[in-house]
Amino acid sequence: MTAEPTWADVQREVAGLLTAQEARWIVEAASGYDALEVASRGVPTRGLAAVDRMVARRQAGEPIQYVLGSWGFRTLDLMVDRRVLIPRPETEVVTGHALAEVDRRGGRALVVDLGTGSGAIGLAVAAEREHVEVWLTDASPDALAVARANLAGLGRAGARVTVAEGQWFDALPADARGGIDVVVSNPPYLADHEDLPAAVADWEPAEALVAGPEGTEDLVHLIDTAREWLAPGGALVLELAPWQAAPMADRAAAAYSEVRVEADLAGLERVLIARG
Repeated sequence: MTAEPTWADVQREVAGLLTAQEARWIVEAASGYDALEVASRGVPTRGLAAVDRMVARRQAGEPIQYVLGSWGFRTLDLMVDRRVLIPRPETEVVTGHALAEVDRRGGRALVVDLGTGSGAIGLAVAAEREHVEVWLTDASPDALAVARANLAGLGRAGARVTVAEGQWFDALPADARGGIDVVVSNPPYLADHEDLPAAVADWEPAEALVAGPEGTEDLVHLIDTAREWLAPGGALVLELAPWQAAPMADRAAAAYSEVRVEADLAGLERVLIARG
């Protein structure tokens, strides 16, 4: 009699088709078991079917994050799908600088995450600082549906988060003008002529990536507009491409009292911080 296959057996088979790490992620997602449990747990038919579907999606080129349906971001496990960008380490660095600005304000702050997508930045801020009020805004109803799903899993911190639909500052109430401590955003900052890897171009939402012919259109708008929405001494924190750092810092210097650029984990200029 043939022994019932375990999840570890399935994982070995999947590793022959994908990478070993992807096989582990897929098996853990399909089974609900961790790495220690898969060795002894049998595999139901529906579990094998779930693995087959995920493997087929990955072999078709779909990013592993979308295949799994969730991805880690700082302390959070976020739902992600094709309606939103995949959270990246560069944006975790941006979030860290936003948190530093919250701390500079004494830990009690109004933080607005513009173009929030999955909600990654704003939800991380709310989860990691217990005295902040956070607004998540996006012009895409589809993206906000994902952000709301992630907000639902945030627990008690979610009571301090508001979700609003609209283009940049248009989503905010008028009485927020002049009272925001930190505006943070990972806006579109690619030009429409830039070549992208197929895994990005074919799967991630173009409207969250491409700003226009120059690539700086949304950055310029945010730099030019945020000053009037910030409280005295408040900060604008933006993710951008390394080549954009110097010209955008120069633009910000005309309207803000202090401007600096910070590097990402690869040492590339990635974060613009402008204080009012």
